[in-house]
Amino acid sequence: MGMRIGSGVDVHRFGADRPLVLAGVEVPHHTGLVGHSDADVAAHALCDALLAAAGLPDIGHHFPPGEPEWEGASGARLLALVMDELSAKSLAVINAHLVVLCEQPKIGPHRDAMQETLGAIVGAPVSVHATTTEGLGFTGREEGIMCQAVALVEGS
Repeated sequence: MGMRIGSGVDVHRFGADRPLVLAGVEVPHHTGLVGHSDADVAAHALCDALLAAAGLPDIGHHFPPGEPEWEGASGARLLALVMDELSAKSLAVINAHLVVLCEQPKIGPHRDAMQETLGAIVGAPVSVHATTTEGLGFTGREEGIMCQAVALVEGS
């Protein structure tokens, strides 16, 4: 199979009365993200990038929204299950990169913890960057958070 690359994107809106979790890390913020699971946009985008690289169906196929089994499920748990799928296909992650798009909260103070948390789950380096949209669009209006991810996997 050689090396394969995949990309993933996830978006969730603010408004949940629960902690904000990004890349498996609880980040102080006045509200959480709305979603059937924990709405961890970073972990979800990484799941989709890894699934795409492996040639597997997307995260919604594996963990359908609305299914009771996945209600409140952590992004870290979903990512670990995706890693089980990759392992079953004899695929290993080479590296992954995420870009979190939001005005608030600031990602910088949590970047190291996010990289360590995700890297420990996938067993490879994961870099996390962040940017704003300079006040434009739903992220600029602070209505939600978006994350884009790319992952490189290798297998025989």
